[in-house]
Amino acid sequence: METKQGLIQVYTGSGKGKTTAALGLALRAIGRGYKVMFIQFIKPDRYETGEVKAAEMLSPYLKFARFGRYPTALDENGSLLPDMDIGESVREALQFARKVIREGKYDLVVLDEINVALDRGLVTLDEVIGLIKEKPDFMELVLTGRNAYPKIVEMADLVTEMREVKHPFNKGIRARRGIEF
Repeated sequence: METKQGLIQVYTGSGKGKTTAALGLALRAIGRGYKVMFIQFIKPDRYETGEVKAAEMLSPYLKFARFGRYPTALDENGSLLPDMDIGESVREALQFARKVIREGKYDLVVLDEINVALDRGLVTLDEVIGLIKEKPDFMELVLTGRNAYPKIVEMADLVTEMREVKHPFNKGIRARRGIEF
């Protein structure tokens, strides 16, 4: 009999592929009959993406919950500023994630872009640590996004850092349907 021990994984770094890696893990889990909840903290539902379309095909094994929107305002240094709408929707995502983790109906839960929400002050370190500590023993928990806090990295069992070496965006190539979204 297989013993299911859920671990904590973090996919972080400035390179492309964090969400894609989590989706690959989700696909592997689904192939073994696991149920997966993919909670996107800063990925608005007004944009149709390939992963959401695939989730519809893989239901009931894969469920998506999307919250937030990309902030568009810039500060004097050119950094993105959160606005009220994104802050409210990230709070909703946090409450939803807490409920999903407590209910324990999923084998794998992905908190996509939660590291970004934490880095931008939209959630607190204590709140994210609380989610991690509430995870049932059997549940695999994945946290994605740039700038993972050292404490989150310390708590994780697996940490992968994506490092950008070269990116087509730097040559003016825009995001492509089916590849980047």
